[in-house]
Amino acid sequence: MSTVAAGPLAEAYAACEALARAHYENFPVASMLLPRAMRPHVAAVYAFARRADDMADEGRTPAPIRRAELDTWLRRLHAAVESPASADDLMLMATANSIRVLDLPLSLFDDLVSAFAQDTKTTRYASWDDVLDYCRRSANPVGRLVLRIAGYRDDALDRSSDALCTALQLTNFWQDFGRDWRAGRVYLPQEVQRACGAAEADLASGRLTPPWSAAIARAAAFTRPLFDEGRLVCDGVRGRLAIDLRLTWLGGARILERVEQRRGELLHDRPALGVGDAPVLVWRAVRWTRVQP
Repeated sequence: MSTVAAGPLAEAYAACEALARAHYENFPVASMLLPRAMRPHVAAVYAFARRADDMADEGRTPAPIRRAELDTWLRRLHAAVESPASADDLMLMATANSIRVLDLPLSLFDDLVSAFAQDTKTTRYASWDDVLDYCRRSANPVGRLVLRIAGYRDDALDRSSDALCTALQLTNFWQDFGRDWRAGRVYLPQEVQRACGAAEADLASGRLTPPWSAAIARAAAFTRPLFDEGRLVCDGVRGRLAIDLRLTWLGGARILERVEQRRGELLHDRPALGVGDAPVLVWRAVRWTRVQP
């Protein structure tokens, strides 16, 4: 794993870490639990994705313009990887350097940007296959990049990481159900809505009806086995990364519990972790049982 040199590159990585700290979310990015050598590279990946996500979410800008900006952002990254002197942005400079020195797959960055571009034009998903394809590009690349940064290249770990990242992404969808609805998006598949008799007209009237509660319960039940599949990667890595992944797993699973408990309130209430959850998470981390590969 490469360390970061002094000079302009150090400034570039410092800018990425500052952005990561400013957007500290449910599942911390480049946390203090990660090995020190990993943190700048993880922060660079996050900064690249954060900037792309912000471009996609500039709601007042017409969607075609946002997609053009995303395409330009990705092309600038490719150019910076090919020719470091062409990097005219600190975050691109850092990300391109991490890609070069750690041999990170550029295709994973392509997938991330394609998912952000999809958010500018897709607001409903017909089936689980459609939602999972979105997660494959929006969430799973991050887990694989973290593994590559840590020096792991293992198919079984990749598959387990994909399951965990998808579980975290789906949990975030159910957690943000009301917020996404007000923003004009519904990630819960229409096939599940129809099976439960849930109608969007009820949401428009400000009511989360029993059929919607049943649909969310079904979505949570779909998500939980993915957490189970994601345990292997938590046990398949070593050291501080293993602790970080286990706490990430436990935090996501805890939020999913809250979603299940308060699913009838999700239109107006966003379940989140609080100070009171810390003892529970620490206790569960202490009692963590390794899974057998």
